[in-house]
This record gives sequence, C-alpha cells and structure tokens, in this order.
Amino acid sequence: MTRGGRPKQKDAPERRCISTGAREDAARLIRFVAGPDGGIVPDLAGRLPGRGIWVSAQRNALDRAVSKRLFARAARAPVTIPHGLVDLVEDLSTRRLQDFLALARKAGLAVCGHDKVRAALRAGPVAALFEAADGAKNGKAKLRPLAGDAALVACLTAAELGLAFGRDHVIHAALGVGGLSDRVLEEAGRLAGLREVAAQPSVSSDGRDRSPGPGR
Repeated sequence: MTRGGRPKQKDAPERRCISTGAREDAARLIRFVAGPDGGIVPDLAGRLPGRGIWVSAQRNALDRAVSKRLFARAARAPVTIPHGLVDLVEDLSTRRLQDFLALARKAGLAVCGHDKVRAALRAGPVAALFEAADGAKNGKAKLRPLAGDAALVACLTAAELGLAFGRDHVIHAALGVGGLSDRVLEEAGRLAGLREVAAQPSVSSDGRDRSPGPGR
C-alpha cells in the first residue's frame, strides 16, 4: 500500500523527480510541460503534448523546484513560472479528486453519511474510508474499527468532500472496490502529499492499529 492508501501497481511507469532526483511511479508525481510561450503548465491528466517535467507530489518538492529554478534546467530553456504555482497544483488536484469521487458516486461505488458508510463497511470489502479532515474525532473513532484493511483518507475538508456528493458538507464516505477506486485513491495520494497529510493508520476489526510503526 502506497502513500494515501493507494494500492501499488506492478510495472507502473517510473519517472525521475527534478527536485529530489528519485525515481518514482508516475502516479506519485505531477507532470508539467512548457507551453509554446515558455510558461510552465501543470498537466495532472498527463495528456498535454510536449516533453514532460516531473515533480514528486509533495509540497516541499514543488517549493524547491520553483525556488531553485529547476524547471528551466529540466526544460533546457528559459521558462516562466506562474505566480502561486504550488497552490494552483493543489487546487487542481483537489478538483480532480472531487470529480473522480463524484463519478464513483454516480456509478454507485461511493456512499456518504454515517449510517450508509457503516453499512458499507460492515458489508465490505471497501477500498477506502474517507474522513473529513475537520471532522470530529469521536465520530471517526466509531467507524475506523470497521474499516479493516481499507485505506483511510483524510485530505479533504467536510465542505470539499460535500461537493463531490452534491451536499453542503460530508464527514464520512466509503469507496467500494473496483471501477474507479484505483483512480480515486491515486488522486487522493497526490493531494495528501501536496497537503502534507500523514498517511492514516489501517485499523483491524478488533480496534488495534495495524499501521507500520517505528522499527516494524
């Protein structure tokens, strides 16, 4: 299981981050291209033409790429960095995650609301339990023991999670297995990195923390 609870894909394409120098799965990085005018453009969908410039989906990696002018070095040409590029990437990542969650909801793969989520967790299996980052801790504690080995995702606020479900706010949501679930978790992993959200622990049915701790 990778950052943000995303399942690790075998033989996934790897790219080198211009900030850290590390090679990672492309799904864990953000692709950029230099436009015709030399402006750096985020390409989260990975579809824009041009030579890709890859940066780890971590805020500190993006900050370093901007401050050290690493985009120009990677492009081997003068480039223009949009003002607030890191915040722009975070906003785009948030919207992509919301859009994929909305598609999963329309496909019947995602539900929200305490009772529906509890029922989904008990019926299982589920790919992920979503918890609003600003939700009450006691409410989360009641559902986490039912999540088992499912990923726990907490990179969206209640208002942001609500937009994906057509509501004002949502505290809990469950994502089923299959269909768009891998794509949703991929986007969640990116956003968690951009927001520097620590990976949430997996909890067994008996309530014990099953996340890897120091020395495990």
